[in-house]
Amino acid sequence: MSTINTIKGSSAFLALLKENGITHMFGNPGTTELPIMDAMKEHTDLTYVLGLQESLVVAMADGYSRASGKLAACNVHVAPGLGNAIGSIYNAKFTGTPIIVTAGQQEQGHGLTEPLLYDPLVPMAEPVVKWATEVTRLEDLPRIVHRAAKIAMTPPTGPVFLSLPGDILNAEAGIDLGKATRVDTRNRPADDVLEQLADRLLTAKNPCIVCGDEIVKSDAIAEAGHFAMTLGAAVYQQSVPYGAHFISEHPCYIGGLSRDQQDVRNVLSAYDMMISLGADPLRMSVYSKIEPLPEGMPVIQLGLLDWEMGKNFPAEMAIRGDVRETLRALIPVLQEKGGDDLAKRATAAIDAMAPRNWSATRQTMGESILAASEASPIDPNWMTWQMVKNLPENAVMVHEGLTTTWQMHKMFAYTDRYSYHGFGSGGIGWALPAAIGIQLADLSRPVCAVIGDGSSMYSIQALWTAANMKLPMTYVICNNKSYRIIKQRLKAFHGNDHFVGMDFNDPYIDFVQLANSMGVTAERIEDPAKVGPAVKAAMHNQGPNLLDIVVDGSV
Repeated sequence: MSTINTIKGSSAFLALLKENGITHMFGNPGTTELPIMDAMKEHTDLTYVLGLQESLVVAMADGYSRASGKLAACNVHVAPGLGNAIGSIYNAKFTGTPIIVTAGQQEQGHGLTEPLLYDPLVPMAEPVVKWATEVTRLEDLPRIVHRAAKIAMTPPTGPVFLSLPGDILNAEAGIDLGKATRVDTRNRPADDVLEQLADRLLTAKNPCIVCGDEIVKSDAIAEAGHFAMTLGAAVYQQSVPYGAHFISEHPCYIGGLSRDQQDVRNVLSAYDMMISLGADPLRMSVYSKIEPLPEGMPVIQLGLLDWEMGKNFPAEMAIRGDVRETLRALIPVLQEKGGDDLAKRATAAIDAMAPRNWSATRQTMGESILAASEASPIDPNWMTWQMVKNLPENAVMVHEGLTTTWQMHKMFAYTDRYSYHGFGSGGIGWALPAAIGIQLADLSRPVCAVIGDGSSMYSIQALWTAANMKLPMTYVICNNKSYRIIKQRLKAFHGNDHFVGMDFNDPYIDFVQLANSMGVTAERIEDPAKVGPAVKAAMHNQGPNLLDIVVDGSV
């Protein structure tokens, strides 16, 4: 083979990432990753973002991908580092985030001697990724990286893992780097299927729509809105609201489904059909004997994720196709078949929704919250309302407030598919580092990341990276000095208000000093009148900034 293109494994690896669209490498290096760090000098167009622990690194990549719709990459440190990262990879698996996660590995053969930090990495990663493998020949590196990128980006999208032994990274050879492959899945159902679907939808007198993450991934927000208007159908967000799955101020949008089985059953009982658009519509949290889907309710499911179709409840029609392309093809068929009768029925249904849609509910809520404007400690709903009211119009919300800001979805308006990002899997500590990736994905939009004090301590060192990158973002810590959600559930499920291991007020955590120590401007807020002005000032200050807002933690 010609020596003209002789290249070191580490440099080839970075070149292959760039060929697949990678612009940022999120990482935390160790000795086994030094070949990659050495090669960075040859790839100055690749931005290295340092995170101070591996779970943060993956969360940053997760946020970047979710806010850009692009493939992301991160690098962690051998077995302990991969172990640290597993929880964040699990989060990315849950939300279907396409990330190439890599880790340096001991040289092949050296692992047999069981050196420090060694363990087989592929078996560790396999449960939480779409594909995992170890590179055993430099000549295979291009094929493996291109395959990993293709797998990560093909629906159902998700993280993949590559183990990179040191001898592969340090080897040199003349290799063909090849080209990236992407699978275009923007397909739609056959015409006869669309005809059948339209006929079935038109038999429903009062259908509802549940929207999910495929609305974001397929860029189908406009089409979903048009579909709802065509049918005159009420729209709900899926029960795990980790993205902007519909435009909040759309006249058909009612709000999000909860994860309380009885509550969801009560809501759905008003309708005679549930249409799921790219959603995991009824994922619950804690066990209940009650099923969230009313008995006998017909279900129609559209999307690319066939795993979700009929997963827990039978679907009368389960149609695999890109949500945007399917709706673009379906809507004209519905309009033609439904004619004037459908248009009149839809108009009447939309008018009837006006007093109870999201916009009407938000206005009523805003008026009622005023009564808590002077409460001390600060009322959580007042804090949330004041925060939302003082954000710039183009702000991006990153949300992980389990109890304090649980009403956020009723107050913050989703304006486009990248305007809101929430944690999905339930694994806490995501928002602090994820917000960094989200901000890097679009520096033109200010990011506000809201997180509980308990959750923040899982990943507080992410503040250093925000300061190091000089990012114009604001963190809001909802400080109730406790794991309030655990207290609430202990009391609700067991009738017990003897809270053990759920408070951290002795000593109290000084988030201002913590933030200042890592280069972040910070302020503690205890006066409810100062919440709005403080948020407004922080969002207009070239940060990063942190507001430690002390809120009522009673249960």
